[in-house]
Amino acid sequence: MLDIQKIREDFPILSREVNGKPLIYFDNAATSQTPQVVIDAIVDYYSNYNANIHRGVHTLSQEATDAYEEARLKIQRHFNAKEAHEIIFTSGTTHSINLVANGFASFLNKGDEVIVSALEHHSNIVPWQMLCERTGAHLKVIPINQEGELLMDVFDNLLSSKTKLVFVNHISNALGTINPIEEIIQKTHKVGAVILIDGAQACPHIKPDVQALDVDFYVASAHKICGPTGVGMLYGKQEWLNKLPPYQGGGEMIKEVTFEKTTYADLPHKFEAGTPNIAGGIAFGAALDYMNAIGFDVIAKYEKELLDFGTEQLLAIDGLKIYGTSRQKTSVISFNITGIHPYDIGTIIDKLGIAVRTGHHCAQPIMDFYKIPGTVRASFAFYNTKEEIVKLAEAVKRAQQMLS
Repeated sequence: MLDIQKIREDFPILSREVNGKPLIYFDNAATSQTPQVVIDAIVDYYSNYNANIHRGVHTLSQEATDAYEEARLKIQRHFNAKEAHEIIFTSGTTHSINLVANGFASFLNKGDEVIVSALEHHSNIVPWQMLCERTGAHLKVIPINQEGELLMDVFDNLLSSKTKLVFVNHISNALGTINPIEEIIQKTHKVGAVILIDGAQACPHIKPDVQALDVDFYVASAHKICGPTGVGMLYGKQEWLNKLPPYQGGGEMIKEVTFEKTTYADLPHKFEAGTPNIAGGIAFGAALDYMNAIGFDVIAKYEKELLDFGTEQLLAIDGLKIYGTSRQKTSVISFNITGIHPYDIGTIIDKLGIAVRTGHHCAQPIMDFYKIPGTVRASFAFYNTKEEIVKLAEAVKRAQQMLS
């Protein structure tokens, strides 16, 4: 069982007020809040051993390097990567996806096919569109049903010998749908294609095992997992990371430089040009330590309670419709009220101290599918409470009364 009040004390921001009301933070799918232990890790770095890594022989540089590489090991263990050098530090999920997309430009030919799902965040659509424009490959889309689930029979028909790459998110940021990625990965590999899973929304709720999944690439952002912004990771199988060309050129990613020729460093440094977000990487490791100490099984069970309770509370409101009713779903509720724009609801309940997200959530094709401009999205984390959800429902009713 979680001691929710004790956990909430770990998060300084949860004690503040917004518009004279206690903050109720339900925008966790955009970014989670940060516990004090992670904040302390950032402050400790800048206070005690702020120095550049990998290049210095002096004590501060060695201490910073050790802490940064220990964070890489924590990430490796968390995701169960076979090797530490299969973990590449990036600025986040978007950076990770673009790194892979850039690399595959040299492997695709005109007429090859790339498959994405209709549930994707723009970050897992636009880079592949750009890749297809550069190479002449064709982009295919796995459609969804009204519940927000992928049509797997259509995916089966899309797969062929022309399929080279498949890109699917683990969990939809807009609807909360948990996709059957184990099945998708297996079917992708049967036709000889490569697959990348966008894990940005999954990692706060699920502890992925990349070896058990047999996934080729898996990407995530620290700021979704109680860590800082501006840092994330790319997991890639060693064989593919060795094949892909570097994404950026500069310091750290080289082995030897002359004006005639440059040779590249071994993994992971081949993809880590320039000075990284050192404090962010160290804090990423601290965030994983924090969440693992609580336990992902416990977190998932509690968040399912919040999802079920929140669904019940909100559906009791006349005229409210929930988008995304998959049988497999995480703690995200996207909804609208008949005749009221989602932005207006979000604005009013913000005055009551409640933070939700409104709009298309960087998933505009989903909104086009439902023929709506956007939704109100309430996304719950393990530090939220049922009492907060009750206040959300009351606030939504109040907004409905004001706007009707």
